[in-house]
Parts: sequence; structure tokens; C-alpha cells
Amino acid sequence: MSQTSGIVLAIDTAAPRLQLALLLADGSVDVSIDEIAAGQAEAIFGRIAALLARNGVGYADLGRVVTTTGPGSFTGLRIGLSAARGIGLARGIAVIGVPSLLALSLSVAGPSTVLLDARRDEAYFQVFAAAGVALTPPDLLPMALAQAATPPGTALIGSLFVDIALLARYGAVADPASHVPEASYVRDADAKPQTAGRVERIKP
Repeated sequence: MSQTSGIVLAIDTAAPRLQLALLLADGSVDVSIDEIAAGQAEAIFGRIAALLARNGVGYADLGRVVTTTGPGSFTGLRIGLSAARGIGLARGIAVIGVPSLLALSLSVAGPSTVLLDARRDEAYFQVFAAAGVALTPPDLLPMALAQAATPPGTALIGSLFVDIALLARYGAVADPASHVPEASYVRDADAKPQTAGRVERIKP
């Protein structure tokens, strides 16, 4: 894979933090991080505009957009994905989706295990041979089983927060065909169809 032309914008809203990064043409990365769990939708485009402005660039300079795809907050994922897709559509540039467990693995060069508390005494679990190189598919396991399945000698990653600068660098060379910007919930979304008050159609 080779470096894409243009500047790369990275977005992560899967956790209770609004993270943005710009990978610039000279290889440097500028980041914007806000510790907010709510209000990301109202803040995201203002923060993107400020990040672009302080680096003297605009949307027209972007070569691609990268965003995490989960698992994570259902609302947060929609915000990041919608923003990335909207920018990609408006500019006609590639949108790269990176699963959050893979994105977390980028912070460790060697073998690692991502084990995140998914509540309900469960864990999101995935093993990596190296940064971004998965050995197992992402899974949702009982916490005790995930802990027991963690291979000895691997670095254990339990943080919810990806390194947004590393995400930008990974996204710059990722293949769009294998990094589709679609939500990766691992666990089914809690939202259920509303059926109360539904009137059944009378068959003729």
C-alpha cells in the first residue's frame, strides 16, 4: 500500500471523546481532542473547521477521510460515520472505515490482545499478531472467558481511546475496498423496532 495523495482527516467518535487528526503533506500530524460524551454532533464540524484553519488548509485539500467503525457508542458511531461519509461524498474522496479494535491495536508494535469492558459482564475481544494484523475476528465473550483466552505474552489493551494520529497514518495507506465505512457493532444494537400502536393491515 502506498501513501494517498492529499491530506488525511481522521475521526473517532466511538468512545466518549471527540478525536480528530490531520495527517499533513509533510508527514506531521495535528490533533484535536475534546473530552465530551454528549454534544459531539453539534461540535464536530466546528472542530474540523478549526483544525483545518489552524493548518492553513480546507476541505478541498483533503485526499481521504478515515473513521472508526466500532464497536462503541451507537450514537457516537453514527456521528463519526455520517460526518466522514458526508465529507467524502461532497469532495468525491475515499472514506476509510477502521474497526475500533483494530485501531486500538495500532498503539502496540508487537502481539497484543484488545479486551474492552462491554458491560453485562461481557468483553469485546480480539487478538493481534502485530499492529493492525488480526489473528482472530472481533468477538463478544463473557468477561471470564475473554480473560482466560488472552494469550500469554501479548500486550493487553483495555483503553477505549484510539491513538488518533496513528489512525490517520493507518488510514492514509489502507485499501478502501477492504475498509468499508459501515458500523461494526459486534453486539446487536439495543434499539428495537417500535411496535406499540401499530395497526395490522386487514387482509382483503
